[in-house]
Amino acid sequence: MSVPVIRRVLGDALRGLGVSEDCVDDILVAASEACTNVVRHSSTLEYEVDGAIDDENCVLWITDHGAGMRRPAETGELAESGRGMNIMRALVDDLTLDARPDGVRVSMRKRLTWHDEALMRRLESELVHSAR
Repeated sequence: MSVPVIRRVLGDALRGLGVSEDCVDDILVAASEACTNVVRHSSTLEYEVDGAIDDENCVLWITDHGAGMRRPAETGELAESGRGMNIMRALVDDLTLDARPDGVRVSMRKRLTWHDEALMRRLESELVHSAR
């Protein structure tokens, strides 16, 4: 799946649940950086994006199944190496990179902020009300 498709699907899902636009923007930039890193630095162009959302957090896992990370080929590329990780760290609350022989997995967690009328908040309220 291409990076723009990932951004569209993820953004639509987060907005549909009522996540605030600033929070959606942070998640989309961080996810884009992770996917772009796979395309630029992995031995494969294939990757998976998995996620989970609850009333507090969005957790994403971006995984490639290549032979590990390959080294940048050009001096200019070396100069930019690492910027994506720094951008991701600045935008999410937790970020881990797990480089294994069978690929690399980036895990990121972002605390969510919501619009007041958010779907998740309405559902939570209805569940509490119906439990009484």
